[in-house]
Amino acid sequence: MTPNKKIKYIEKIYPELLKNLESCRLCPRNCQANRIKNEKGYCGQNKDLKIYNSFLHFGEEPPISGKRGSGTIFFSGCGLRCVYCQNYQFSQLDNGRVTEEAELVKIMLNLEKKGAQNLNLVTPTHFLPQILKALKTALEKGLKLPIVYNSSGYEKKGIVEKIAPTIDSWLLDFKYLNSKTAEKHSNSPRYPNLIKKIVSYLYNHENGQNRPNRGQIPPIIIRHLILPNHIQESIAILNWINKNSPKIPISMMSQYQPYFKAKHYQPIKRPLNQKEYNQIKQLIEELNLNGWLQEFITQKEMAGVYFKEDKTGLPD
Repeated sequence: MTPNKKIKYIEKIYPELLKNLESCRLCPRNCQANRIKNEKGYCGQNKDLKIYNSFLHFGEEPPISGKRGSGTIFFSGCGLRCVYCQNYQFSQLDNGRVTEEAELVKIMLNLEKKGAQNLNLVTPTHFLPQILKALKTALEKGLKLPIVYNSSGYEKKGIVEKIAPTIDSWLLDFKYLNSKTAEKHSNSPRYPNLIKKIVSYLYNHENGQNRPNRGQIPPIIIRHLILPNHIQESIAILNWINKNSPKIPISMMSQYQPYFKAKHYQPIKRPLNQKEYNQIKQLIEELNLNGWLQEFITQKEMAGVYFKEDKTGLPD
């Protein structure tokens, strides 16, 4: 979709998305908080757009960071709120600062001016109306970057379908296939069914789209954070992806640290160990999947190592 078409499309869907804030149903929680009247939703946010940080990110997957970095904007709050949240400082503790639309527009344009490969929106769902309004203004001012939607995967299919024409690439977490695990660690027993619907929809829809602005960024990348003592969960997810969406490149992350409330949950009180990592590595090799496997490291880094080079290659 060209910038002009995106502008017109955002104008069309914005009123309905904004109305959601009066009885919030933007994410699967359907908490119905009146955020317009400053009630806080399950995500911890009211009507005020809040941003934790923005910068050129060189630690994302290779097609996303490219050579010049991904123009990443981290939004405060989250509708999923995992007990082991790796970004708990702003997703759970509400760190960040209230940001007006004009300032967000300036951030978007400045990231492009600095040479960003794309505009990477991290955990944006609960702020969709505000973000899309700012994006519309940025597009009117000349923004040309591909838009990356960086999500926990805890999404409503109807919302994803509605905003899909405005998004050039989806960077989705795939956390669970077991509803009991999803309930225990994220209070979201519906997560497995929701993520399967989202991935299936995007796989069938986005791979058939010809989007000039996408460049060499894959239409979808699936991320999975490997949890200690949950290797069977990771194996089940890899097998599901291999069966149902084999063309999607997968980013397997081994960087887990027992942050936030993880110390209260015995199975996830420690980092991943070498044996668990090797099990996942072996399965990846057996399935011959596209994507990246993070190196086994104890440091808190965002590594990206190919286990089979994705055909999309790297951006120029």
